[in-house]
Amino acid sequence: MAIRNQTSISDFLLLGFSHHPEQQPLLFGLFLAMHLVTVLGNLLIILAIVSDQHLHTPMYFFLANLSFVETCFSCTIVPKVLVTIKTQQHTISHTGCLMQMYFFMALTLLDDFLLAVMAYDRYVAICLPLHYTTIVCPQRCLLLVAASWLCAHLLAFSLTLLMSQFSFCASHSIPHFFCDVPPLLKLACSDTQIFQVTMLTEAVFTGMIPLTCVLVSYAHIMHTILRIPSAGGKHKLFSTCGSHLSVVTLFYGTLFLVYFQPSSSYSADMGMVASVVYTMVIPMLNPFIYSLRNRDMKGALWRLSGWRRCSTL
Repeated sequence: MAIRNQTSISDFLLLGFSHHPEQQPLLFGLFLAMHLVTVLGNLLIILAIVSDQHLHTPMYFFLANLSFVETCFSCTIVPKVLVTIKTQQHTISHTGCLMQMYFFMALTLLDDFLLAVMAYDRYVAICLPLHYTTIVCPQRCLLLVAASWLCAHLLAFSLTLLMSQFSFCASHSIPHFFCDVPPLLKLACSDTQIFQVTMLTEAVFTGMIPLTCVLVSYAHIMHTILRIPSAGGKHKLFSTCGSHLSVVTLFYGTLFLVYFQPSSSYSADMGMVASVVYTMVIPMLNPFIYSLRNRDMKGALWRLSGWRRCSTL
């Protein structure tokens, strides 16, 4: 009752983890640690790429963009969660809720597009190495990234604009830790059919096409790797592809679990578990999976920190 009394007619209540008060100190510490690792790890990756001339290549240009998106992604969701747990102030304004939903969708779509672009980059590098500099030229890299940013923000804006027209039921209580689309649809008193058709159309376009691009790219990569006579070369490329595919599987698996189902069958508990994975766990793991297993990136991080210079004195 105390939580429900915090709201006004224009506010929403992010109930989140309020049903488990005994776990909140542990969750606060865990989420804070994950957020700091995510932000510091991804910022280190960006600094290493910018400062090292050897990393001024298309692959690392895409990786720097991905790290920037992951940093923004974590900052869109986690600080509000931490403030809510610490202060027990569960309210968020209608405008604030829509803004959070907009940036969450835009950054998720950017993740989606960049994963596909990075898979295509690896396909050209491994399967068409002689044509790599021609196909993945700087102008094309900028065009792919710019198109990804533009499409992501336009698609997110269209859904946010439709959501802003809805009227919501009296409770305004969202059983989630941020303003996600499925729980907001459950609260809507307006007809959501147009929104759901639009969202499903966009989901098919932004989910199936990039995922198909990733799968086709890695199918060609695997076919090329199997023809390599060197066992060491096979192991190196398999290790890289396995890391990338594990993130792709985790990313798409959690998204499909939440968004590719009717709103009537949406489970708040399952939605929150899946949301923790793709809003906190995946952004935290990406610097390690994409970078720290890479020898060039390790060297750049060492040079950035100055440890190598110190160790030679």
